[in-house]
Amino acid sequence: MKENMKNWLPKCAEEIKKVYPKGVMGTVVEHLEKCPDFQVTSVNMYMPEYGLPDELLNNTDVLIWWAHVAHEVVPDSLVAKIRERVLKGMGFIPLHSAHPSKPMQAILGSSGTLKWREDDYCRVWNLNPTHPIAQGIPESIELPGEEMYGEFFDIPKPDDLVFMNWYRGGEVFRSGCTWTRGYGKIFYFQPGHETAPSYHNPYVLKIIENAVRWAAPVMWRDTLDCPNAVESPESKVQK
Repeated sequence: MKENMKNWLPKCAEEIKKVYPKGVMGTVVEHLEKCPDFQVTSVNMYMPEYGLPDELLNNTDVLIWWAHVAHEVVPDSLVAKIRERVLKGMGFIPLHSAHPSKPMQAILGSSGTLKWREDDYCRVWNLNPTHPIAQGIPESIELPGEEMYGEFFDIPKPDDLVFMNWYRGGEVFRSGCTWTRGYGKIFYFQPGHETAPSYHNPYVLKIIENAVRWAAPVMWRDTLDCPNAVESPESKVQK
């Protein structure tokens, strides 16, 4: 399958390059690298160990995951490591077509399935303007030519619903959702079709930037064990 992707991608590469000369995520990386409090590393699935060797993953505070088509080639062993790292405190930000990715499915425990249609006008409504991820974002954002994602979106009930998409075709979509799993914070954000210019929109980039800061670990858990509390807190006081 990995070889099939290498054969398939060049057919789409020229169309994508017209919109994103530096690549889809290259545009996002370029923005994040301008943030003085971020240290950004960009990887892809064609690198050794799919770009995420243990040394890098175990030193990652927030993992942004954009994926398309080749979800099944990601090894289950890597998915398990990502899930464990999130439960211990790492932030996880799946973008756009990462909705059925193996890491998102494993972390949230749902399929992430939805309905879709290419090329529709999209208005992103800011439903939660006091949320940290929504800071500096107007009441709504216009995204011409974005891919339509529609309900039913098979996800767990979000802790917070920050953004909602409306499309000219009439569909709505829960497009900016947060969850907490273990010590880790998760934010899914819909915009980002590979041939739509959404990642050139400064507000879309600002949302991703805000999400990275929001998802950054507050504290870490060393292990995922169940310790035996032989001695209770009150017994210590009573002594």
